[in-house]
Amino acid sequence: MIRVAAVGDVHLGEDLRGSLRPRLAGIADHADVLLLAGDLTRYGDPAEARVVAAEFGGLAVPVVAVLGNHDYQCDRAGEVTRVLEEAGITVLEGSGVVLGLPGGRLGIAGTKGFGVGFPGKSGSEFGEPEMKAFVRHSRLLADDLGRALKELDADAKVALTHYSPVEDTLAGEPPEIYPFLGSYFLAEAIDGGPADLALHGHAHAGSEKGRTPGGVPVRNVAMPVIRRPYAVYCLGAEC
Repeated sequence: MIRVAAVGDVHLGEDLRGSLRPRLAGIADHADVLLLAGDLTRYGDPAEARVVAAEFGGLAVPVVAVLGNHDYQCDRAGEVTRVLEEAGITVLEGSGVVLGLPGGRLGIAGTKGFGVGFPGKSGSEFGEPEMKAFVRHSRLLADDLGRALKELDADAKVALTHYSPVEDTLAGEPPEIYPFLGSYFLAEAIDGGPADLALHGHAHAGSEKGRTPGGVPVRNVAMPVIRRPYAVYCLGAEC
């Protein structure tokens, strides 16, 4: 059994320094790895990233992250990534990592992802250059995720994204904004991997549990949804 802890949308800034670290002290008693599903900062300022690094760096378990849309706001995502990686946090974007854990080899493939919507209610690669660019960007990130998943040599695979791959976990959000909260391209990549579990954030008013068309469990781990410092999901057995 592999125990996967996850949380997203912590939106840390200097005023929250030290707010999470005490609540992570015993994480190794409950989980083998911690995954961060983006929106780790408020505006993507490297100073905010240093708060994230102080909260999540040097834990007793490996920490793997993707960035979210908030982490791109200042157009300094590369600096944010460097700050996190210097603290020992692995940041994925269209890439993967395999961890040797007590319960087996866990492969994690990650991307921020992007919006586009879901079958019957999505953008299409047609018309103005701006619309075509929007849809192509979403497809490109999903394709990178699918490729990273397929390349993992592991006992179990997790897809880590910020945007949602399914509508299920958006329930509670206004339907009008679903195209900006997720993309069915991500679900196609997750099913094609295939992954054993998909984790995402972004939808603060959404629901925790969903499933891809191919049957992969999907969990929305945005902190406003799980309402705790992290949720734990088990692969290979019930927690």
